[in-house]
Amino acid sequence: MGKILKVDKVYKYFGGVKANENISLAVEEGSIVGLIGPNGSGKTTLFNSIVGTHPIDEGSIQFEGKEVSELPVPVVAKLGLLRTFQQTRIYGKLNCVQNMLISAKPEKDNIFSMFAKIPEELTAKSENLLNFVGLYQKRKLRAGDLSFGQQKLLELAMALMNEPKMLLLDEPTAGINPTLINGIIDRLVTINKEYGITLFVIEHNMRVIMNLAQKIFCLAHGQLLAEGEPEQIKNDKRVIDAYLGAQ
Repeated sequence: MGKILKVDKVYKYFGGVKANENISLAVEEGSIVGLIGPNGSGKTTLFNSIVGTHPIDEGSIQFEGKEVSELPVPVVAKLGLLRTFQQTRIYGKLNCVQNMLISAKPEKDNIFSMFAKIPEELTAKSENLLNFVGLYQKRKLRAGDLSFGQQKLLELAMALMNEPKMLLLDEPTAGINPTLINGIIDRLVTINKEYGITLFVIEHNMRVIMNLAQKIFCLAHGQLLAEGEPEQIKNDKRVIDAYLGAQ
């Protein structure tokens, strides 16, 4: 398989601050790739730029060979490139199934009419995905009444309703009960292997990312510091110094 995502010499400025500076990386289609780095290293900024939230100032971002750096978020999403957030973005007053239906990939360019009947197959799909993330029994509960970890699972299921080709996950295990983390890892592996979705994952939990990713990129001070397989990254002195400070 080829490169599904190519980031080439990307710069992103906020005023006089270089949030991302000369970043180049590529993600293989069908892979699980990690993105690590200390707080403030530019990880979330890069994700925002990839999906169109913060357009880049210089460089190129290609998804499946198509330049996407100047496209708005909805257009990028229609191409199959989506992301989740560290702080969940759900509709708290609606129940889980309603959240799923709102997130469904429309068959046509128009959205569902509030008076239209929801197709039975769409409801079935939403319930199947809620079952996959372990929320089927809570499908009629208001999303705002779920725990934070359950809300993150709901957001993941909502993203899957859009049938993405590639999913950018911003700290999927943050704030989740440690006893549930293995379940998250298992589901992400299933999403990758059985659903065929490429995953690009920001994660601060080193145990998670070292067990999940096949390749890891490390950012520091807005620049790409290192890249390699988990074992290489774990033993890279530059990465160790970036997290712990040069000794």
